[in-house]
Amino acid sequence: MQYVPGLPVGENSPDPGKTSLMFRKTVLVLPIFALLLAFSSCSEIPENNDPVLGVWSKLEILNAPEGKSSIREEWIFNDAYLGRYHRYQGQNLEIESDFSWRVDQAIYTIEYPGLERLADHVTITKEPRGHSSLVTTEGIPFANKE
Repeated sequence: MQYVPGLPVGENSPDPGKTSLMFRKTVLVLPIFALLLAFSSCSEIPENNDPVLGVWSKLEILNAPEGKSSIREEWIFNDAYLGRYHRYQGQNLEIESDFSWRVDQAIYTIEYPGLERLADHVTITKEPRGHSSLVTTEGIPFANKE
């Protein structure tokens, strides 16, 4: 039996030309619909403009019998409440570790999972020259913003 356009083959048989066209439309529309669904279902991440974001550092010069040496610590705060901590002795990287941070009533808590180091509790202060500093809750200078 041969198909003749316009004549039904069977009572429930669709026109193959129409079926092929419907299939092509579905194949074209389905990825577009999937992309729209993917982008519309994502919740927007709120922008974090916390003043602690960025690089903070502390430099300590040590006078030892064998000469001067330095210890530099730096904290890189990102907007996902995480960061990277580095400690250098002279030019040598001693420690590289991740940290997490949170803020509650202007007191920042920095925790170092995986390091044998207690959490730091600091606040941000503005110095007269416009520079920002981190100061411990006991008032001891902690780090300066770069």
